[in-house]
Amino acid sequence: MAVADIEDRIAHAQRHRSSIFLEDAELVSVEKFPAEQFIMRLRAPRCAERASPGSFVHIQCSEQIPMRRPLSIMRASKNDGWIEVLFKSLGEGLRALGSAEIGDVFSIIGPIGKGFVPDQQRPNTVLIGGGVGIPPMVFLAESMQSEDFDWNPIVLMGSEIPFPFDAAESKIPCDWLNADINHTMPLLDRWNVPARLASLAGFDGCFNGYVTDLSKMYLESLTEEQRQQTELYACGPTIMLQAVAKLAEGYSIPAQVSLEEYMACAVGGCAGCTVEIQSDDGPTMQRVCVDGPVFEASRVVF
Repeated sequence: MAVADIEDRIAHAQRHRSSIFLEDAELVSVEKFPAEQFIMRLRAPRCAERASPGSFVHIQCSEQIPMRRPLSIMRASKNDGWIEVLFKSLGEGLRALGSAEIGDVFSIIGPIGKGFVPDQQRPNTVLIGGGVGIPPMVFLAESMQSEDFDWNPIVLMGSEIPFPFDAAESKIPCDWLNADINHTMPLLDRWNVPARLASLAGFDGCFNGYVTDLSKMYLESLTEEQRQQTELYACGPTIMLQAVAKLAEGYSIPAQVSLEEYMACAVGGCAGCTVEIQSDDGPTMQRVCVDGPVFEASRVVF
């Protein structure tokens, strides 16, 4: 797709959505983890300035591959002008991106989408991430810790392959769990955000089960008054998000979920990523890219 065509679509999206930019992003650092997982830091000041938890970028992985790939933003620094993305090297495009070297430049469109909207009436926040759905939860946790408000986040993450970070024993106790379920993402520990991991793969220090089972255990440990001040936020595979929606419904707790769909243009022009949403006026088809990716879980028709 020609740059002029992309800019026309972005201009159309900008008339109705938040600011979206076409930008050349330079790769400044990369970390590789088991199972072909990568965390990349890209210098992209315009995107970093506007990024929010739940937003994503549409990246051209190689000049030889015209179709872009949507990647959730895991962190962003407005001051230093960088964003971080996490991805697993699956398919031609992401395999090409995984072979990139420091200094390589990629065309990105972003930040795209409506992100999470925390409710200060519900300061107890449960951030649930599954697999490549982990990045928005990290972004949301960091955002909450940086705000001048007394949020009380806990991050629960699940994966059936090795986690995309070097899991370590947490220094933050979780009294509602057995002491041997104690591993976390070290970055979250440094931010003083409690977090625990779940897996059926038998990893050390992890809860043996689904992350939604771990989430249910946490909710069970709360009093009814605490639950009334709690909200769930989640990103991950559709089957996990469906389980989160049922969990929230069972405890009468609101939940926001970030959906994953295949995308072509990612700025609302092609309507190729539509999902059924129950609106106040009845069922409607909405675009994950610009109407989402975050929706109220109770409104999503899974």
